[in-house]
Amino acid sequence: MIVLKFGGSSVANATAMSRVLDIVEQAAEKDRVILVSSAISGCTDALIQIGKAEDPEQLIDALERKHLAIINRLFTGKERLDAVSDCRSTFSEVRCIPPVIESFGELLSTRILSRKLSCEGFKATWIDSRNMIFTSGGEVDTEKSYAAIVRTIYSYPETRIFVAPGFIARDENENVTTLGRGGSDYSASLFAAATDADDLEIWTDVPGIMTTNPKVVSAARTIPEISYKAAFDMASYGAKVLYAPAVAPAREKGIAINIRNTFDPSNPGTIICARNAAIGEWKGVASLDDEQSGTTRVCLIGEGPVGAKAAVRRIETALREAGIKPLGEVQCEDGTNFCISVRSNVARNTVAAVHREFFEERALTTLDVYVAGHGAVGSALKDIVDACGGRFPSAGKRINIKEISSSHDFADRVLETARSRSIFVDCTDSTEIWRKFIPMFNKGISVVTSNRRSLAIPYVDYAAIKAAAAENGCFFRYDTTVGNALPILQSISDGANCGDGVTLIEAVVSCTLNYIITGYDGARRESFATLLRKAQADGLTEQDPRIDLGGRDALRKLLILSREAGVPLEEKDVEIVPMLGPEYFKGSIEDFYRRLDEDEAKFVQREDELDAMGSRQRFVASLRRRDDGTFKAEIKMRLVGIDSPFYWISGTENVTIIHSGEAYPLVIKGSGEGARLAASGIIRNILQ
Repeated sequence: MIVLKFGGSSVANATAMSRVLDIVEQAAEKDRVILVSSAISGCTDALIQIGKAEDPEQLIDALERKHLAIINRLFTGKERLDAVSDCRSTFSEVRCIPPVIESFGELLSTRILSRKLSCEGFKATWIDSRNMIFTSGGEVDTEKSYAAIVRTIYSYPETRIFVAPGFIARDENENVTTLGRGGSDYSASLFAAATDADDLEIWTDVPGIMTTNPKVVSAARTIPEISYKAAFDMASYGAKVLYAPAVAPAREKGIAINIRNTFDPSNPGTIICARNAAIGEWKGVASLDDEQSGTTRVCLIGEGPVGAKAAVRRIETALREAGIKPLGEVQCEDGTNFCISVRSNVARNTVAAVHREFFEERALTTLDVYVAGHGAVGSALKDIVDACGGRFPSAGKRINIKEISSSHDFADRVLETARSRSIFVDCTDSTEIWRKFIPMFNKGISVVTSNRRSLAIPYVDYAAIKAAAAENGCFFRYDTTVGNALPILQSISDGANCGDGVTLIEAVVSCTLNYIITGYDGARRESFATLLRKAQADGLTEQDPRIDLGGRDALRKLLILSREAGVPLEEKDVEIVPMLGPEYFKGSIEDFYRRLDEDEAKFVQREDELDAMGSRQRFVASLRRRDDGTFKAEIKMRLVGIDSPFYWISGTENVTIIHSGEAYPLVIKGSGEGARLAASGIIRNILQ
């Protein structure tokens, strides 16, 4: 069984009805058809007006002439006389002004269609929805309705095409009632569910469900496929192409709904079906007016696992850019829909702004990027950019990687060939590449670096680099030099520039040392030397791991943290107590590992002592403001208890605690290692 429903515009006149007949006849070649139709366009409103008029005769005559004009175009001879007689008979009932006068529009249109199909030689039968669809307490009694529909259909085994009026039903008191404006969609869905139809097609005057009302936004486009829930939400929030209650019967029976355009039958339209989006998808923007309050609720409809915080941020940005002040905060409903209330006089602009942000291609600013270092981070950076074609529409930008290289002279080549406004990205571990930064700024090239060696330089050079960037209108960003993609530097910078400033920074930021310290568990696991050898083999340490054990990496990061807090710290200002005693730093690496093996018993004993105390040891870098306003910087092993954020970290996790004038410190915790995380942080710096 195929169920086809046609809206008022689809049967508005004789020409439109002829198109409908062509569509129905093609469907009938495949299977039996139930044709459900609305009243002709404008008929229901005219009938309501007739019911309210003191002297409705002229209105009735005008509506009758409109139907007779359709009949005169579609029929000839005796068939025309019979159709005219049937039409006038129906209008004689209208002239009596029955209680539910608006129910007669569908009776008129479907009788014309049924008669024309019979004249074309089809076995067509008009069936009365008032005897098949029943309501109780204002709700459809599906069990009773389905039984009546099935009983009626099986009463006509020879019929190929059934024609049924939409919109109308009968209540529990046997009175004629309706299913609400748009109720013909509901009627069609009930017929489809009752007969377990293979197809349910709703034909209208638009090419399917669109991302928004095309009369409001000309850039609206058809949604090819949408879930039952998202389609229901679109309709509930104001999209008029589908009557919301129509979704439920089809959904319960798993029948897909196809929204089609009568005036463009070749267009596949929109399929509404059971689908689970693997990734978040945005489907459309709908709006619902509240005439009493003069406000409009604009809703962005999503499907699948969408990012709520990002969606709210984008909506707020779109409204701000459009100069629209909402009446409240963006509300997330059902985890996938985002609604905002605005004054009705700015509703169209609001819909346009949200649609533009989520559904329209915007001109993207192209950023030419040169990447130094084709190692793990550089490769991950290229992979991320390639995966999205370089496009980052939410930021309004496109990243164009001009070249990526590990060549020693790459920075010089960039200086010679790159245009102003390009971006140089340092993903190396070079200790000298920072010397090229000022010449790049002087040429108008901005710099993003994840290389902490480029910042752990004498303060006078660090300050000169920052000044050169500002003087040349370039940006110098390095958030990933400490804590990978964690927002540590930004948080410190914010704290330094607000209120009382930063008073204390405590940080476990050496991924290498933390991996070794938290991975060592005395006699219960691998020896300290074995664990360190493994970290060295995995590339987590310098070639000589004693550089890490001596706190060199932590020193570089503490210098960056301090300078971001506005403290001009130098290496000589930092007191470092290495993780191991001075005897371990003498001789060759082989001597070092041999001594570790010999002293394993001491390490095991120390672990046992820590366990007995309920403590753990962590290599902590700190910067503390003294009472006289000066700062003390130190890096050393510290015992921490269960109440410390440092106690719970493991592997390559980082924790930074920032104290300022606030009552509670800010604790930032997360992965401090990972090429892809670092690459993501670099991209964020590029796009900022």
